[in-house]
Amino acid sequence: MTRVVHVLGGLDRGGAETWVIQVLHRMKERGVHIDFVVHRDGPFQYQAEAEALGSRIIVCRGVRCPPIYALNLMRVLRRCGPYQVIHSHVHHFSGLTLLIAAVAGVPVRIVQSHLDSRDVDQQAGPLRRAYTGVMKRLIWRYATVGIAVSRNAADALFPSEWRKQQKWRVMLLGIDLKPFESAVDGHELRRELGIPPGATVVGHVGRFDPQKNHSFLLRIAGEYLNRDPNTVFLLIGDGPLKDNIQAEARERGIAGRICFAGVRCDVPALMRGVMDVLLLPSLFEGLPLVVLEAQAAGLPCLLSDNIAEETDVVPLLIHRESLRSPAAVWAVRLQRLAEKCEAGKYSGPPEALGIERSVKGLMDCYSIPNVNQDLHASS
Repeated sequence: MTRVVHVLGGLDRGGAETWVIQVLHRMKERGVHIDFVVHRDGPFQYQAEAEALGSRIIVCRGVRCPPIYALNLMRVLRRCGPYQVIHSHVHHFSGLTLLIAAVAGVPVRIVQSHLDSRDVDQQAGPLRRAYTGVMKRLIWRYATVGIAVSRNAADALFPSEWRKQQKWRVMLLGIDLKPFESAVDGHELRRELGIPPGATVVGHVGRFDPQKNHSFLLRIAGEYLNRDPNTVFLLIGDGPLKDNIQAEARERGIAGRICFAGVRCDVPALMRGVMDVLLLPSLFEGLPLVVLEAQAAGLPCLLSDNIAEETDVVPLLIHRESLRSPAAVWAVRLQRLAEKCEAGKYSGPPEALGIERSVKGLMDCYSIPNVNQDLHASS
């Protein structure tokens, strides 16, 4: 039995968390036990599911005080271990988690980059730049394997020469395809959400934080609704900026056409039975799982042009626009996609999107002999 501990901020619904839980379902049968170290108190939206599969959710406090965090994480690794693998998803902060894991004797130390944070890092103040510089050097020194969800995400966290070293790699994500294969009652879902039967529905799935660019989304919505008032923008998710975005929608006079649906566990059904097009004007991403889900549902997508090309599994469904373009340009393109409606050509999710490709890649990373061989070859 290989014992692995994943480090995340929490286990609420989000792209990385959803992917990890889907991986968890398939790891037990392969002789891998997974626990989770999180940085805040639950309960979390995925907690019951993880615990039902035999995982422990362990809170490690002190993220704002590195010495205290280091002491707490060391205690966790010694008390709950031994672990053969630590798999850290907390971006720059992974430098500290991997350092402590090395001191604790964890042989396989994996960092996974889920974000292309380069623009944000470059615009940061001197203290933040000093912090990220130190953490990157710790990652480069103490990671035995580095995984990135896209080349852009790798460039954000890995050494500049990462392409020449075997221990740094891009591993494309996959998703559970079963929810995209079952029958969906779109009329019932629309009725539940209060969406009129004949309305066009523009969907967005994402946490309400600056990265997702909801304010610009509302500007696009305003322009779109001037052209087609029989449209509803369905926003799925929660987060610290949700109240602000709801207030902005009221100020713009479009709140009646914005459906704030909160956190949902039936996103695949909503994509297949309710949405006509997905809108994702994010400022930055790594590889957004929601776009993989949209392609599995046969849903056309309008994305910002800084979203990695590794996202494109069904190119027919993917369309991009520059964030420098006015909201009116986005609205015109969005309307054309909704009218064209490639979703009508849906014939089932392509196998290339499946979670098995992720599981296979992780099993290779979790193999201690293979990792040690890679380290020797790259040293």
